[in-house]
Amino acid sequence: MDNNGKNTEMSNVSKPCYIMVQVNFKNLEDSMQRYGQFAVPIITKYGGEMIAGSTTPTNLEGGWEGNWAAVLKFPSKEDALKFHQAADYKPYLDLRLNELQSESRVMMLEGF
Repeated sequence: MDNNGKNTEMSNVSKPCYIMVQVNFKNLEDSMQRYGQFAVPIITKYGGEMIAGSTTPTNLEGGWEGNWAAVLKFPSKEDALKFHQAADYKPYLDLRLNELQSESRVMMLEGF
């Protein structure tokens, strides 16, 4: 404890984890039918939720020419990794990477 009576020991509470996604789909409508509608339930299965998503994000810095951006929130880094590495997500990930998109950026950030 510090001088103000606050516990300064590390807690065992997991920090939330966010996955930021930027994708340039070759055909947005086709990609939502073949990928999006299946990926969202898998995200939910691993404790995640889509907290933001847009076909027209506002780019404030840097260059990016995409047509889909999203932010996913998971209870922990472990949950986010379980989702991204899950066997039931892999066919959809492979489809997105190898057929549906021309470019993407996916980043994982641990919250506070």
